[in-house]
Amino acid sequence: MPEPRAVTGAVADAGPVRDFCDKHWDTDVLPLIHEHIRVPAVSPAYDPDWEAHGHLDRAVDAAAAWLRDVPLPGLRVEVLRAPGRTPLIFFEVPGEGARSDETALFYGHLDKQPEGDGWTEGRTAWEPAFDGTRLYGRGGADDGYALPASVTAVRALAEQGAARPRCVGVLEAGEESGSPDLDHWFAQLAPRIGEVGLVVCLDSGAGDYERLWLVTSLRGACGGTLDVRVLGDGAHSGDAGGVVPSSFRVLRQLLDRLEDGATGTLRPSALHCEVPDGRRAQTREAAALLGDQLWGRFDWSGDASPVSLDPAELLLNRAWRPSLEVTGADGLPPVATAGNVLRPHTRLKLSLRLPPTVDSAAAVAEVGRLLEADPPYGASVRFTPDQVLADGWHAPAELPWLSEALSAASRACFDGADVARIGQGGTIPLMGRLTRQFPEAQFLACGVLGPGANAHGPNESLHLPYARRLTASLSLALNAYALRDETAPSSPSGVQGAGPAGAR
Repeated sequence: MPEPRAVTGAVADAGPVRDFCDKHWDTDVLPLIHEHIRVPAVSPAYDPDWEAHGHLDRAVDAAAAWLRDVPLPGLRVEVLRAPGRTPLIFFEVPGEGARSDETALFYGHLDKQPEGDGWTEGRTAWEPAFDGTRLYGRGGADDGYALPASVTAVRALAEQGAARPRCVGVLEAGEESGSPDLDHWFAQLAPRIGEVGLVVCLDSGAGDYERLWLVTSLRGACGGTLDVRVLGDGAHSGDAGGVVPSSFRVLRQLLDRLEDGATGTLRPSALHCEVPDGRRAQTREAAALLGDQLWGRFDWSGDASPVSLDPAELLLNRAWRPSLEVTGADGLPPVATAGNVLRPHTRLKLSLRLPPTVDSAAAVAEVGRLLEADPPYGASVRFTPDQVLADGWHAPAELPWLSEALSAASRACFDGADVARIGQGGTIPLMGRLTRQFPEAQFLACGVLGPGANAHGPNESLHLPYARRLTASLSLALNAYALRDETAPSSPSGVQGAGPAGAR
């Protein structure tokens, strides 16, 4: 393979960047993603015996071995391990050009959600399947592609001798469990990472596959189990019905304190926040681009329909308003074996998504207080909060160089389509921490989880044409970061975000 040319500090040529990324996705990136999909590297929250099973270590070791073979001058790779802690990959690549000492930090994760049910016949979570556009399998899009895509973007600049910053990467193995070990690892790595001017996270989503999407916010998450008990043992429904209150009916009353059953609106004001005017404007722009794609991406049953036909309202619901889902239940026998018994108890698993600036600890405390206060009929009611909480994230305001760089990169890699901005409903616990740790940094959060990606669900898939273009866009953005002019006048686009304080 030819060595990178000797010219330094140059502006990258978009055409060769795209060609390089396309070629090396086929020859280098895809083989690693195929290998990654085959490893059932389920996150520790879903596999308490992960150390004994060794799958997370397999995924990390495979990614580190691939990384060590990448022909980047000065590349250093290390796997960090400690008893009881999920392993982590750290890499470092020297920069090129006048700003070569400034640092861009890449983030991704290698752990996965469980396999789950409902995969289409011929597809499974642990065997890659390609249909000509999408690569199916658990962990390819969320987010095993992030490491090879990031490194390929850096290589595309090195091939041209184009300017690039010093790049460091952190690939963890606990994100799907709330990143419990990241504080430990970041404390060790802080002197080696140094000051960071640009954070790149590829673990998020896209509104469609027609342009580059910048993610401007993420929701937080909290939850717990709600247990209602009315009897020690079940009783014949003909004897107890009408005398003993149904535990399910008590649960319905309690949930109605939390959620308006007719609209899905969560009632406590502590779970809401004000939506910044700038984000509302960006939401309207995204809604105009996406239209009915916002609900057309889902596999509706029968005549089921979305909660609104207003795309802007749906985007605000998903990104800036809280929502509740019951994700599990105990105390309910299967329908086939359910007898005429008034059941003694019902337990529900509650999952709440929170607006970007709502404190998750305060939110879950308010939920517990609301549900346990003055229980109907004096029933035994207990709410047990989940141990893992996650605050949301609101991106700092974009500086002009980033706004202009993303616009140029999108137009160059997506047939003239400009960059668009969107708030996402998912959660990445690390983002708020990094905003606080690097208050002067700019954030480039994006990803491949667009229509049909179905991360965490059946048929999770990676849209390969978009992933290739995203990789090239990232390469051009890194080049712009290394060549940026911080004295440029302000641009009205992209300066609508929060300052660092808005990250909570």
